[in-house]
Amino acid sequence: MSVEILDGATIVGFVEDEEAFNVCVSDLFTQLDTDKDGLLSYAEMLKELQRLRVFETHFGVDVKRDPDELARVYESMFVQFDHDLNGRVDLEEFKEETKQIMLAMANGLGFLPVQMALEHDSLLMKAVQREYCPKIAA
Repeated sequence: MSVEILDGATIVGFVEDEEAFNVCVSDLFTQLDTDKDGLLSYAEMLKELQRLRVFETHFGVDVKRDPDELARVYESMFVQFDHDLNGRVDLEEFKEETKQIMLAMANGLGFLPVQMALEHDSLLMKAVQREYCPKIAA
């Protein structure tokens, strides 16, 4: 993990660079697809959602959440990715929803730079790396 400076423009630039964005999202999809069937099951996505601990922390501090509430949140997030509601997420669904999430983050950040702690392999870190070194970020 490292602290980086980014803003909405950094994220938008990354998403608009279709080649870099698609490579990074495809790589993430491949990592999550543990059974290598070309589709993400709920269980495969759940592992990543739990690893991110988005709902289990509040500003970096652990928060006790109701397990049933967490399950409902994770299920609704999976459905958000599963556009055709077939119980599996294919690469195109994953790319499209990831793009929408990234653009929503860019909108939320705005265009004033902020410091943020980023995981080394995260898409936000890839966006920062692309901005500083466009040819080696992917």
